[in-house]
Amino acid sequence: MGHIRPDIQFKKELGRLSGSKLNQCMQCGSCSAVCSLAPAERPFPRKEMIWAGWGLKDKLIGNVDVWLCHQCGDCSTYCPRDVKPADVISVVRQQSYMHYARPRFLGKMLSSPAWLPVALAIPVAVIMAILIFAGTFRIPEGPVDYSAFFPHALLNSTFSVLTLFFYLLAALGIGKFWKDMKRITPAGEGVGKKLPFFKVLGEILSHSQFSACGSRSIRKLAHMLVFFGFALLILVTLYAIWATVTHNYPLPISNPFKILGNVASLMIYSGLGVMVFQRLFNRKVFGKSSYSDWLLLGAVALLTLSGTLVQLARFGNWDLAYHLYFFHLVAVWFVIMYLPFTKLGHIFYRTTALLYARSIGRK
Repeated sequence: MGHIRPDIQFKKELGRLSGSKLNQCMQCGSCSAVCSLAPAERPFPRKEMIWAGWGLKDKLIGNVDVWLCHQCGDCSTYCPRDVKPADVISVVRQQSYMHYARPRFLGKMLSSPAWLPVALAIPVAVIMAILIFAGTFRIPEGPVDYSAFFPHALLNSTFSVLTLFFYLLAALGIGKFWKDMKRITPAGEGVGKKLPFFKVLGEILSHSQFSACGSRSIRKLAHMLVFFGFALLILVTLYAIWATVTHNYPLPISNPFKILGNVASLMIYSGLGVMVFQRLFNRKVFGKSSYSDWLLLGAVALLTLSGTLVQLARFGNWDLAYHLYFFHLVAVWFVIMYLPFTKLGHIFYRTTALLYARSIGRK
């Protein structure tokens, strides 16, 4: 048997961030009994609550079951001691972003409001440096032409290289996450030889696990609106990059991809509206909201809103068009490049966890 290594500071942090009184958990198992997603063998979140109560960080960080939970909140609703298991699991996921961030500074910077000015100053400084290098750090005269402010070829190349750099750093952390899952939840003999990519892709696209949380269907609707709206905006962005390469940019308002982008923005506004309303007025659905939750919602909202305003500014020749464009570029950096190190990183971590879980037959 391995030695038990309690981390009291980690336990205190879980309690502080989740608002849970971990010592009040009496291990009745109600949380696992009511969970519609918990596997029959070694169900969650009862064992996770035991580990949290003991401060067993090495059991929780890298635990695949933490990512199988979809935060429906049933476990917290039916907990007789109001220990809030759903919020505890949510905090463990937040701690995972910091733990696996490479370098660790990125995880810390994007998890604390005290570091927000630094997180914003980095893209501002880099974008200003690029504009100065390009010799376009000025407000162009005449009709609004964003390429005269920030040459699109330079914009696309530098942002693509920087995004690749950040994601390669993230891949190092996800590799460590995979090793930890194998350590904590090893595969049985003859299991785990193949990765069920298409099966997991189907789960993600259909949001089938959200459907299992039937009492929280509003969460599925909101999540799908934001998820598919964000995916469509990425598709439109890729097309816009191609259009700049082929000298067919900017796009007219009647272009099908321009229309698709506006529809995607409306989807995101609708989904975010539901999420914000529920977080403010219905904690039974979303639980306790943390700084990471609001940072994600705010960043995606500002990215989408600034994109809409940049479009309107170009067609309307607004005086503030280039200032809005600069703000939009900072928002793009914050959401896209910082993605693996914020709560939006669950796109990578949950997908990786689902791949591992399904490969070992854990359902």
